Amino acid sequence: MNITKKLITWYSINKRDLPWRNTTNPYFIWLSEIILQQTQVAQGLPYYVAFTTNYPTVFDLANAEESQILKLWQGLGYYSRARNLHASAKYIVNELNGQFPSTYKEIIKLKGVGDYTASAIASICFNETTAVVDGNVYRALSRIYGISTPINKGEGFKEFKALAQELIDKKDPATFNQAIMEFGARQCKPKSPDCTICPFNSKCVALQKSIITDLPVKLKTLKVKKKYFNFIVLLSSDRKTILEKREGKGIWQNLYQFPLIETLKPSEVSEVENSLKDFSELKNKKFSVSLYNEKDIVHKLSHQHLYTKFWIVSTDQKLSEGVSVESIKDFPVPILIGNFIENFNF
Repeated sequence: MNITKKLITWYSINKRDLPWRNTTNPYFIWLSEIILQQTQVAQGLPYYVAFTTNYPTVFDLANAEESQILKLWQGLGYYSRARNLHASAKYIVNELNGQFPSTYKEIIKLKGVGDYTASAIASICFNETTAVVDGNVYRALSRIYGISTPINKGEGFKEFKALAQELIDKKDPATFNQAIMEFGARQCKPKSPDCTICPFNSKCVALQKSIITDLPVKLKTLKVKKKYFNFIVLLSSDRKTILEKREGKGIWQNLYQFPLIETLKPSEVSEVENSLKDFSELKNKKFSVSLYNEKDIVHKLSHQHLYTKFWIVSTDQKLSEGVSVESIKDFPVPILIGNFIENFNF
């Protein structure tokens, strides 16, 4: 079975016309690959356009304020990608004189870049023969060859990497890598793939054994934690509210949020009122508390589910600190907060 030729032929007929496929500029390819980590193409495409428009060169990205980058990234999730993007842009400009590294070994040194991203950039931009292995590649190869080695174990990565490296077109690694990723994304889909039109249906082990839905194998990870978040949306007579910047490590690092009360179980209004008595901006002030959403908004992250309530705290007095409600849309916030701001009539 000549999988290499068949994949490239399939790709020439079925590939999507995407902007990053019309360039070999490593800056643009790097941007696209970072944006598309853990992200579908349809969701990532407008962000790619926004970033290449606002920051057309690595110098523009390096010179931007982190808050501007986080704001442009808002809604895409996994914000560490944006912070790493900014850090790497600064490194390229300040340490490499703006010259993007040109080999796999150098590219993988960039912050936030792993084997997959380094392989993609090295092959697409510099024709280096290094195979990509991402979710699409795991799925396609595990099904075609009937491989049941768990993909989230070290030995699984090594096995699939070696197989992909064996299959890669030595003369045109860029096209092969893009072909196998596109094949996994469009043909060998996670659910209900149309195997009747697959070029490998006569040889596919998973199809012959009726184990399409069982592959690839992924071992169960840690149990998802439940957390209960209570955001305090303060509204004063002078139309101010309080936003806090999240400091320290964490997925929302350097993003803004309303003051947060985290509890071990769902909170009642009386419990929130008691907690607010120690809130510095409300000392010696009269205030009222009402619940914005009766049903918890469940924000699902990879390792935890956040059961969220927004509490509207109104006072007829002025705040000594805070930001105007008209300006809160200018701050970079997690999508959970951003959705509330869009829906709430300030």
